[in-house]
Amino acid sequence: MAEQRLQSIALPEGPPLPNPYAEADRAQAVADLLAGNSFDPAGLPPGPYALNLEIRDGRLVFDIHDTAQAPLRVIALALGPFRRLIKDYHLVVASHEQAVTEGGSEARIQAIDMGRRGLHNEGAELLCQRLDGRVALDFETARRLFTLVCALHQRI
Repeated sequence: MAEQRLQSIALPEGPPLPNPYAEADRAQAVADLLAGNSFDPAGLPPGPYALNLEIRDGRLVFDIHDTAQAPLRVIALALGPFRRLIKDYHLVVASHEQAVTEGGSEARIQAIDMGRRGLHNEGAELLCQRLDGRVALDFETARRLFTLVCALHQRI
């Protein structure tokens, strides 16, 4: 039975992420994506799919393959609409990490985390809008992909 999901996801090799927290966030997003996702590219044969996700020439590139790595489709999205959210997300994550390492109050840490979740939701909604008509995905898949977009952006 065909499954409209990602079976694998690959990110380009590059410099390490700036800190262990960012690397853990990226690794968790990949693990969560592979544990459960909904990814249904319009007009492609039934899945599952392999996704190579990268930033190339100022664009977010979804390079979709079948599980044998045969290319199926490349979707490139302009990064411009994501830049403010990515920048704000990195600032909030840095504030969260600082609050945790400096022993900030639980209320402050929770407030920062709520802000992070809000930005995450905005990023997921934007990703769903930008992929509309090209790839159908559920909200949790979009959230996790937005985490990976932010991780990729840290490397450029």
